[in-house]
Amino acid sequence: MATATPSRSVDPTRGRQAVAAWVLALPFMALFLVFTAGPVLASFGMSFTDIRSADMRTPFAVSFVGVDNYLDLIGNPLFRKVAFNTVLYVVLGVPLTMGIALAIAVGLNRITRLRGFFRVGYYLPVITSIVAVSVVWKFLYREDGGLFNTVLSWVSIAGPGWLDSTALALPSVALMSVWRNFGALMVIFLAGLQTIPKEMNEAAEVDGAGGWKRFRHITLPMLRPTLLFGAVITGIGYLQFFEEAYVMTHGGPLDATRSVSYFTYDQFSFGNYGLASAASYLLFLAVVLLTAAQFRLLRSKD
Repeated sequence: MATATPSRSVDPTRGRQAVAAWVLALPFMALFLVFTAGPVLASFGMSFTDIRSADMRTPFAVSFVGVDNYLDLIGNPLFRKVAFNTVLYVVLGVPLTMGIALAIAVGLNRITRLRGFFRVGYYLPVITSIVAVSVVWKFLYREDGGLFNTVLSWVSIAGPGWLDSTALALPSVALMSVWRNFGALMVIFLAGLQTIPKEMNEAAEVDGAGGWKRFRHITLPMLRPTLLFGAVITGIGYLQFFEEAYVMTHGGPLDATRSVSYFTYDQFSFGNYGLASAASYLLFLAVVLLTAAQFRLLRSKD
């Protein structure tokens, strides 16, 4: 004898809740589509056209040029130079920032008194205006009367023109960025260190493991997800550096500190909207590739 399948009752309250949720989400969705998704898609389309500032009144009258903008950028010596500058800035800045932040976080994790004081002190540069920080460091780097060269003069060393040298300008700007940014990673790493069970280090110490072995075989593996997060956000930030070079060197000397973001800003200023959009998406591709490499290098092994 076949049994009747019970009918599934529909809860009218659940339907009303779903409708209410969509109604509440509509304002955000509208703003997201108009001010975020729309401009992103428009700029992606612009990267395949020859649109310039003079064409903004008739944006649909521009010509489709395919990937010509991207090929022009790859063949442009200036763009290759700013791309190299950006890569070098990342290579210099990311390891230094993470290394200093991790070292300070490990030190702070071992103390109990004044930990909050030091944490706030190291974090203060992060919340300080990047323009103000850049202006101050620009004066510190001055060849005549700057703090660094003044200190060097005390030991009879003639300090260089830090921001006037094509070899020293980019590392100097990167050093300022490291000083400003390591505080944010320090707080993140300190939070990660405090989640590691003390019992594991204590057991390893009882077994005779020294401080370096405990750090290498316990702390670093358990801190890997935190390190990955820090590497990703730091790498993305350094790939997009602009304000530091704009304030301190204006991209000089001889384009030694001009970045891809700076190049894109210049192209928008010149009215080359199609070329600028293509440069933006090449930078986006660099962000994707760097993030993928960091995930491959730092992701958990389990």
